[in-house]
Amino acid sequence: MATVSLTLPKGLPPLPLQSTQHSHIAALTSSLQTMSATSHSACSSCDGLSRRSRHLDSLTSPASETSALLALASSNLQSTSGALKDARDKFDTVADCEPAVERLFWGAREACKEVALHAERQGRGGVLPTSMKRLVDGSSNKSGGEGTMSLLKPRQNNHESDTTSPLTEQELYAGADAMEIVRDAHGYFAKRVEWRSAKETMADLERVHFIGVDAMGLLVTGHLTGAGAAVRRKVDAAPAPDANKKSPAQRRTSTRVTAAERSEETASKTRDRLQEALQNRDLMKSVGEYEEYLPLSTRVVRELRAIFECLGGMYSDGTSLLLSASSVPSYIPPPEPSLPPGGKVLRTEKVGSGHYTQSTMQLLKTGFPQLDSYGEARRSVAYASVDGYCRQLRTARKKLMPPEGSAGSAIALAQIVDSAARDAVRCIEHTMVVVSGEKSVYRCVVSPTSSNHHHDESGPQYQRALAGCYSFVVAAAVDRLLDLIEYTFLREAGCSINLGSVGDGGAGPGNSEMDIRAAGSAAAAGLRIVDGVRMLGPSLSRLCDLASIGSGESTIASALCISLHRSTVKNCSKTLENLARSIQLDPLDGTKHVPTDARVAKVSSDVVHAIRVISPFASAYKSVSKRRTLPWDEGMGDDAGEIDIFVRFLIKQLIVSLQGKAQNYKNEENPDNQVKTHLFMMNNMYYLLDSLGPDGYEHINDESDENYRIKAPWFQSKMNKIFEGEKAKYLASWEVLNNHLTKVDERELNYKDKKDILSLESGRLIKSRFSGFIEDFERVYLVHRTFTVIDPKLRETLQDDIRNVFMARYKAFFDRYASIKFSKKNMENYLKYPPNKLDGLIGQLFASK
Repeated sequence: MATVSLTLPKGLPPLPLQSTQHSHIAALTSSLQTMSATSHSACSSCDGLSRRSRHLDSLTSPASETSALLALASSNLQSTSGALKDARDKFDTVADCEPAVERLFWGAREACKEVALHAERQGRGGVLPTSMKRLVDGSSNKSGGEGTMSLLKPRQNNHESDTTSPLTEQELYAGADAMEIVRDAHGYFAKRVEWRSAKETMADLERVHFIGVDAMGLLVTGHLTGAGAAVRRKVDAAPAPDANKKSPAQRRTSTRVTAAERSEETASKTRDRLQEALQNRDLMKSVGEYEEYLPLSTRVVRELRAIFECLGGMYSDGTSLLLSASSVPSYIPPPEPSLPPGGKVLRTEKVGSGHYTQSTMQLLKTGFPQLDSYGEARRSVAYASVDGYCRQLRTARKKLMPPEGSAGSAIALAQIVDSAARDAVRCIEHTMVVVSGEKSVYRCVVSPTSSNHHHDESGPQYQRALAGCYSFVVAAAVDRLLDLIEYTFLREAGCSINLGSVGDGGAGPGNSEMDIRAAGSAAAAGLRIVDGVRMLGPSLSRLCDLASIGSGESTIASALCISLHRSTVKNCSKTLENLARSIQLDPLDGTKHVPTDARVAKVSSDVVHAIRVISPFASAYKSVSKRRTLPWDEGMGDDAGEIDIFVRFLIKQLIVSLQGKAQNYKNEENPDNQVKTHLFMMNNMYYLLDSLGPDGYEHINDESDENYRIKAPWFQSKMNKIFEGEKAKYLASWEVLNNHLTKVDERELNYKDKKDILSLESGRLIKSRFSGFIEDFERVYLVHRTFTVIDPKLRETLQDDIRNVFMARYKAFFDRYASIKFSKKNMENYLKYPPNKLDGLIGQLFASK
């Protein structure tokens, strides 16, 4: 440390104060020197400590690293021990889970076989799916046959009770849990395929899991088949206390119709009932004689839901189960059967075979085994439900069929055709109830588990498979309905009879097999079926779709609903064409078709009947004309005509037919018989006016739909024009009598000597007039008295018109010359027809024989 010295300036004497400061400074200097020496010693000590600390660190660092390595090694040993334990447990999965899965298989197989045998004993073997039929007859197959049983390993102490005792609900749950464990173990080894025993263990796991899946498929098939149809017959409720207080219109449109009433329900009542139900939005309560219900017990529902939860969205490529999500392919083919190219389903099976297309008879392949089992089971049940109902109605209808050739069989056959159409509409209603019931089963069993697997690797494909399997079930019911309706058209409505095209000159083979009345009944039956399809078809189509899936893809069921409407419209248009063609082909000769007494022809009454029976179906006709071009109406869509256009065409065809028949009278040998032509046309025109005109008197029932009236002005104008023209021609045949009623000139009347007796020449003038009149009158009267006019009003009118032709002149002529004695001996011969007698004879004309 530097020493500080203080010096005083030279020449100054030391002062006392300065010496004090000098001492203080000296003391301070000494302290500083001491502090410096201490600091120097401390620094030396620190350096020494640092050297010793560095030496100590070099000694302790290897030991710390060794300790960390030992801790890490201990942790690795613990992990390895846990992994070995897990691996051991996974390797033991097959041995632990196989007994529960095998018990599930044998129990499911026994339950399924019991259901099949019970159905066979009751005569319902046709309801069984193919897998259950093979299970009963013992043939080998993939489901429940040698294909699965070959996967079962032989066990020791395998008692018979293990394979025949009923499966309990807890055993099902144990099997489902075992399959979950198997899947987890499979996923565990899928990540460790490099292990030597991994592949062999995975094969065993897949074998056990396949047995479990097959067992669950058998159980699903057995439960859903044994449950039976999802419909039951309605209980006819007693009428409400105030039912009698309702108006007739309200009672007529009431939707509460018993089964007995529905079997005899008219087309108008059916339409009113369905319209009211559609307006009140309670259609399902008003259709059919059956109602939907859930045929599954609570336990069965729990078991089925457990199965669907267990299998979930697990995909199968048809040969093996893809247990690992990573093994699911990026593209999964659509469910089979699928729609043909173009999305249009065409008939592939024979009409009346019970099927419309082969697609509904193929095996369901969605890629998800539990959905395939559900679809196969419920498809058979839904089809059997519709098929059994159709056969029941057909059997009841056959009992009403009259013996062939019996009296009144034509009317009875028309009633049979109408009954067939009514039964077809009843089958549409029943199919709706069946489809609705199947939708309830789907929502109860399958739908609750669908959302749980929506986000799986196969989620979109699973949703599409759900839509496919439901469509497969309900398509079987629609397929049976479609075949029934086409069979009704071909067998009952005569669509198989080829009458050629309207306007063709020739007729196809078999044209004599259907007359106008039968063709009219067939057309009405076709329109009645169209009416039912028009009103119920949209609701049936909505029932066949799953709005919750929302895939946007067309299914077989929806395509069949479209084919149902298309086929019905097509066949109905053919019945309408057959009706028009039958009028055109009605024979023009023969006493059956051309009456000898010029009365109303049978063709006229048949056409009126046909118009009346088709007239209530104006909306159904519009549905046909909007979708098909017709020979009398080429417009479609908004340009299509109403039923009045068809009626006008039928009237036109009828007039042409009547005019052709009338020409036959002109070919008769007697020229006077040609007047039959005019009276024949008058009779028929008046009959048409009276039956169909707005002012006609032939009322059936003011409230009846068949009391059809043509209010368009063309009809009355056309009929009146023809009637008046023919009437004028007919009355002209009586005008010949007036040729003899001429006045004799007074200058030519010369009397003998006696003033009251005419001379011979003058008498001859009056005699010739009387004798000519009598001869022509007797000739004309002899011809006309064979004619018939059925309608009393027309008969009286014609008699009055005939009187107006000559009676006034004859009375004047008779009164004038009867008082003159123009014949000496034969006066009474010339005066044998006084006016009152002549009037009486005219009053006897046209009387019905």
